[in-house]
Amino acid sequence: MRLVIARCRVDYVGRLTSHLPMARRLLLIKADGSVSIHADDRAYKPLNWMSPPCWLSETTDGEGPDGSEQQLWVVTNKAGEELRITIEEIEHDSSHELGIDPGLVKDGVEAHLQELLAEHVETLGDGYTLIRREYMTAIGPVDLLCRNADGATVAVEIKRRGEIDGVEQLTRYLELLNRDPLLAPVTGVFAAQQIKPQAKTLATDRGIRCLILDYEALRGTESTEFRLF
Repeated sequence: MRLVIARCRVDYVGRLTSHLPMARRLLLIKADGSVSIHADDRAYKPLNWMSPPCWLSETTDGEGPDGSEQQLWVVTNKAGEELRITIEEIEHDSSHELGIDPGLVKDGVEAHLQELLAEHVETLGDGYTLIRREYMTAIGPVDLLCRNADGATVAVEIKRRGEIDGVEQLTRYLELLNRDPLLAPVTGVFAAQQIKPQAKTLATDRGIRCLILDYEALRGTESTEFRLF
């Protein structure tokens, strides 16, 4: 991971356009190719970002206010959209090897949901069959790897509560799995008890199907909600 603290302005050019004026920010360039721009607030959420697959090029772009050369970083994704970062001054630039992360350990409900969905894989749709639980990739295990009724490969990410981070995680898995000619083409299913609207919008935009899971139904019990007896 590369960490850069710099005075920069940022322009996103694509289906939508956005602009961040010149200010001091943290730039994160991860091993998966993603680039994100952070301020000293907003918790973990970046001000702007480009998800992989994307490519970073670094050039110069005229002179800054002090007469020194400005740098221009252009991050381009496969759709041709660009994240253009004009850097006036770099205050810190370092790289760190983090290694392979073991991934987030699921809580009891998520682990049980995975087990139940593996046992009742037809919940995903008619004709679905299970290939393997915890199918390992270079960046962590896919919860379920399945085949649909047409024999195509489907990767399933399971959460108790579906948020944008889960969609990003599944997107990274799909990028890797689709490089394997024995599996490709691989589509995705994002399955959770609840899915936030923003996560559903992002998943739909990336061709990922969303599925709401009924935990009690999977356990084979009937809901007693709104019953007197």
